[in-house]
Amino acid sequence: MPETKIIVLDDDPTGSQTVHGCLLLTRWDVATLRQALDDASPLFFVLTNTRGMGADQAAAVTREVCHNLKQALTDWSAALAGQGREVHPLFVSRSDSTLRGHYPVETDVMAEELGPFDAHFLTPAFFEGGRITRDSVHYLLVDGRPVPTAETEFARDSVFGYSTSFLPDYVAEKTRGRIPADRVERFRLAEVRAGVRERLMALRGNACGVVDAETQTDLDRFAAEVLDCVAAGKRFLFRSAASLLTALARLPLQPVAATAMRQYVRGGRPGAVIVGSHVKKTTEQLQRLLAQPGTAPLEIDVDRIQPERDTLLAATLAQAEELHAQGRTPVIFTSRAERTFADQATRLAFGDRVSAFLMAVVRGLPGTLGFLISKGGITSNDVLSTGLALASSRVLGQILPGCSVVRCPADHPRYPDMPVVIFPGNVGDDEALAKAYGRLTGIGLGEKGARW
Repeated sequence: MPETKIIVLDDDPTGSQTVHGCLLLTRWDVATLRQALDDASPLFFVLTNTRGMGADQAAAVTREVCHNLKQALTDWSAALAGQGREVHPLFVSRSDSTLRGHYPVETDVMAEELGPFDAHFLTPAFFEGGRITRDSVHYLLVDGRPVPTAETEFARDSVFGYSTSFLPDYVAEKTRGRIPADRVERFRLAEVRAGVRERLMALRGNACGVVDAETQTDLDRFAAEVLDCVAAGKRFLFRSAASLLTALARLPLQPVAATAMRQYVRGGRPGAVIVGSHVKKTTEQLQRLLAQPGTAPLEIDVDRIQPERDTLLAATLAQAEELHAQGRTPVIFTSRAERTFADQATRLAFGDRVSAFLMAVVRGLPGTLGFLISKGGITSNDVLSTGLALASSRVLGQILPGCSVVRCPADHPRYPDMPVVIFPGNVGDDEALAKAYGRLTGIGLGEKGARW
């Protein structure tokens, strides 16, 4: 029977937040892609970081990845044929479950380069982050109450904002009418639970579908039928949050429990926390973290980065070194004041400048760190690719729902074997960041009130 390899182009590194044992690539040359294709895991991620780019650059990066991927797949398929094996690739454009990202730019490029596809699907449900889809409406659960995402702060994003929670209308809005709402295939909850294989098999011409899901079981059922159709020759593309990947990969439980991740901390030593995300939830979590014993605030005034970069960097690193020597964990965060920008290009340039500074901080932190927590999706991508200069890393599992742990390789020049927590900006309750810190240090919240 044909096998399936799930290939994920992730616009930041948080798509791995529900899986384990797979590779995250920050480079996408043909040789690196071939290594990932040969890896035993049923899926791998290419971290494109396109959410932090403008649309034109996002399209160019996506096209480059797809071009190299086509070559790697051609070579790989030929090698497998010689072994009598047949593997069907399944492509996923993974993005923020709050619908922030370059849709349809990235799926259009993927369809041009890797197609033709019979259909592409929007599956934004992400249960670990409290997102569900019901009657084709995308909701965020707030204190147990479903709030349409168009009524949340995420819909007001200055780059990726949108006006509707009804997914067919969202598609029409983002494609500027190229795909009218009435042409979007709606896979409603009752249909998903009853089975939609026949509908899937009938799709042609890169039809657009939106999929309801309230529980992981819903996506498990849907994914099983997708895989069956792929094995029968159907070609599908997904614009998805992370929960679908759990269903598609069908992995066993992670080998190291979330509560046991402390075993990876180097020498039981204190670590560091880097906070770049500015969403409201991150700021609330940061406040709770700074109330924990053993933490120390180290705020970066972003207005000083451009005029005083070198002086500010030297002072920040000296403070971090001193705190670490005292056995404390420096929590390095950007000033929280909300900013407005004249246009998207100005905002992105500002973000690039701040991120470059934070990565210079990461490169200069004490080499004896026990661990690193990176808060924010784009920040985490930059930590892996630039701050730590990792070509690839392997996901150990999750320390909290939606928060992955990866590990630097043993031969890393500065931080060998150091565990790194990838903590998305909009995941977890107010105590989640403090809880992750507690699980790595045994200090503070630890397992207080833990359900997971």
